[in-house]
Amino acid sequence: MLPPSQSSEFGRGRRSVVGALLAGALLLVSSGADAQSRPLDALRSEGVVGERFDGFAVLHGPASADVTALLTRVNAERRAIYEQNAASQKVPVGAIGKIYAQEILKSAPAKTWFLSESGQWSQK
Repeated sequence: MLPPSQSSEFGRGRRSVVGALLAGALLLVSSGADAQSRPLDALRSEGVVGERFDGFAVLHGPASADVTALLTRVNAERRAIYEQNAASQKVPVGAIGKIYAQEILKSAPAKTWFLSESGQWSQK
């Protein structure tokens, strides 16, 4: 167990990392850094595309080649952002994706499908 002074320093450091990650997530979601956000929102509202627990978009049923290509681009953009944040914060990429997933869930349009880590789908 860490002494109280070290424990609180660790807690503050961890909180600042999480705070920085959440700020980045909000920027990504609110600024439309995802260049395809409007078409993606329509596809999510229609139930064609869902979001996963790890911060990546996923098909929620059959889709055209155009939709599949869009998801490939969106996920590549997200992966690059997650990897950059993970490297700068010295945390696992998966942890970054999960933080972004929380923010994506909050800002996603109504009727968006979400795939949990256990494989269960739920709708917003």
